[in-house]
Amino acid sequence: VFVIQPTCTPVDEHLVELCVMIDAFRRSSAARITAVLPYYGYARQDRKDKPRVPISAKLVANLLSAAGATRVLTMDLHKAQIQGFFDIPVDHLFAAPVFIEHLSRDADRDDLTIVSPDAGGVERARAYAKRLDADLAIIDKRRSEDGHAEVLHVVGEVAGRVCIIADDIVDTAGTLQQASRALRDSGASRVMACAVHGVLSGPA
Repeated sequence: VFVIQPTCTPVDEHLVELCVMIDAFRRSSAARITAVLPYYGYARQDRKDKPRVPISAKLVANLLSAAGATRVLTMDLHKAQIQGFFDIPVDHLFAAPVFIEHLSRDADRDDLTIVSPDAGGVERARAYAKRLDADLAIIDKRRSEDGHAEVLHVVGEVAGRVCIIADDIVDTAGTLQQASRALRDSGASRVMACAVHGVLSGPA
């Protein structure tokens, strides 16, 4: 049995629905149950970075296993090491081939730059740049205490270039807005963005 259930908003409701369905199939003697989560909710809470906070990504892994899932299929996890939170097999797929095929229409131009919106996304952006034979730039971003992103500066040459911001999740789109502004201020001729998960919460 394949249960397809993205854990998008409302995340908690969809997660409980998924667990209930998995439990129902397990009690109906399904030989194997694969939970298909195109978007893995709570993935960004993957470590204890300050006191008294949960590691929600691990809790979700425990819930899926306890409900009876024997395999999980997901796409573009916020951090690949979340796979290690599971004691069952995890198939981690990537949207990059779809994006690269689309972006390759402009790949013959020599003014293409792939931009990572933060330090954590450099590996993804580098992979895109390598496949498209494009330059690489990085947005040096710091988060303030209230969680809002504050862009400091652009690392790399973007003046007069077509910039493509490659990200995994667009939540409130604050990072995307500030990255776009920073690239424009640095002289980029055109700014585009591609993101796998359009969470689009709040004012996004």
